[in-house]
Amino acid sequence: MNTPSTPPTRLADQKRIGMISLGCPKALVDSERILTRLRADGYAMSPDYAGADVVLVNTCGFLDSAKEESLAAIGEAIAENGRVIVTGCMGEEADAIRAAHPSVLAVTGAHQYEDVVAAVHEHAPPSQGPFVDLIPQPDIKLTPRHYSYLKISEGCNHSCAFCIIPQLRGKLASRRIDAVLREAEKLVAAGTKELLVISQDTSAYGVDIRHEERDWKGNPVRAHMTDLARELGQLRTPEGTPPWVRLHYVYPYPHVDKVIPLMAEGLLTPYLDIPFQHASPNVLRLMRRPANEAKVLERLKSWRAICPDIAVRSSFVVGFPGETEDDFAYLLDWLEEAQLDRVGAFRFEPVEGAAANDLPDPVPEEIKEERYARLMEVTERISTAKLAAKVGRTLPVIIDEVGEPDEDGDIGATGRSQADAPEIDGAVYLRNVPATLSAGDIVNVRIEDADAHDLFGVINGT
Repeated sequence: MNTPSTPPTRLADQKRIGMISLGCPKALVDSERILTRLRADGYAMSPDYAGADVVLVNTCGFLDSAKEESLAAIGEAIAENGRVIVTGCMGEEADAIRAAHPSVLAVTGAHQYEDVVAAVHEHAPPSQGPFVDLIPQPDIKLTPRHYSYLKISEGCNHSCAFCIIPQLRGKLASRRIDAVLREAEKLVAAGTKELLVISQDTSAYGVDIRHEERDWKGNPVRAHMTDLARELGQLRTPEGTPPWVRLHYVYPYPHVDKVIPLMAEGLLTPYLDIPFQHASPNVLRLMRRPANEAKVLERLKSWRAICPDIAVRSSFVVGFPGETEDDFAYLLDWLEEAQLDRVGAFRFEPVEGAAANDLPDPVPEEIKEERYARLMEVTERISTAKLAAKVGRTLPVIIDEVGEPDEDGDIGATGRSQADAPEIDGAVYLRNVPATLSAGDIVNVRIEDADAHDLFGVINGT
């Protein structure tokens, strides 16, 4: 179960809430908001099933495999505790959840904060002590103290054939720019060293509200990705250093070019997470996605000319209905030229309600597996060469975890370079670190070795 990084003090009569948070970082932010609201209502958090008066399961419903995982998590919570409230993306399929688990207390959908809080109030009424409201508490975080997800919008205006996110989370709904910047400033002041900007489509931020302007520190700022990036680049930690600012889910619209100079200047982390999904014009058309793969290759070269250290990660779907061997070969050739730094791949899965389910020419499972293996072989070879080129360099690394001394007294640590987002990319493994090193420290590391996914090194001067 997810537990807050710094559990709050519990009053003797407080009801306790357990939380299982599944799916993407956007769902994790939803879980943090729900728990923060519940704590403000007088609840305490439970790190285990046994101590919880009710267990919340924040589900994922994007793929059938994710739905199976969600149903299994609900079943485990029922078996271990018995009092379960379900929320999140799969909450849109309440009938399926109740058919599998008729004893759930309530089911609510994605980002329906008021509904899930009301359900908790109904089934585990709050029992606040008389002074709870007088004690200000920081927001609950389910991530380590040194990095935080910053959600800038909900929903999506795209109609990709393989995706049901608009059905689950609705159309694009952007947050006010001043609210986003205020939250970011608060997170950095509280110890966040790395901000991970997330949404369903970061590049489209503000489109739905016509990029409205708000006052921020005496200046007008638009609800636009470029304005947001520029302002986030002005933040400073209590120590006076800029936090890492990492952009995720960035569709390659033309204005993305304007954030690359900010990376070159050190105001943004030189990293872009771009969901390309495929490269073949035929498959992109079937996916209902823009087919501008040639122009993207030109832009990648331009970005690298401006900011040589930029890392680009992406994900691709293999075995989409109608994908031919020629289409797949096109994708492999494109990847060879694009030389992306980090790549994830997924075998196509039909998702109930997705338009792709009705497309002709499904790809047999054995061919999906074969293509997946070939793609991973190509991307692993590219990654191996790119990481090998970093051996001998000194790179800034943010520390995620510091180990215990071994029998020789040597202490190891695990961190990430600016090319590595938490949970999805590689790591930097450090040897012989000082005992004073802590999670969240940013240190300069001399890279001594590399493999297909990770780097190995030592802090400069040790």
